[in-house]
Amino acid sequence: MPDADDAAPGDVPVCSGKGCRAPAVWALVWNNPKVHTPERRKVWLACDDHRAHLVTFLEARSFLREVLTMEELRASESTSQPPPEPASESTSQPASGSVAAEHPSAP
Repeated sequence: MPDADDAAPGDVPVCSGKGCRAPAVWALVWNNPKVHTPERRKVWLACDDHRAHLVTFLEARSFLREVLTMEELRASESTSQPPPEPASESTSQPASGSVAAEHPSAP
């Protein structure tokens, strides 16, 4: 899965909806309490068209923590650093301090 921090300068973050290349407008902040510590946050990016579907998907699993605009996400990233990742998590997880923009299955 691409990492939001992997984008080159000037690149526009895109929606995490499957096959969608629209610019991201929303950041859906989530975690899976069965897998992640309470502090751990993952992020899916969404365009206006896919926001509702992705929110529904996350809410059905009780994973959704908050919905932010991209501006709010950038502001929160610049003012806080998440805790380091535990060594036991999968190596496919982003490095500490980065936000994963994962691509769920979305219509």
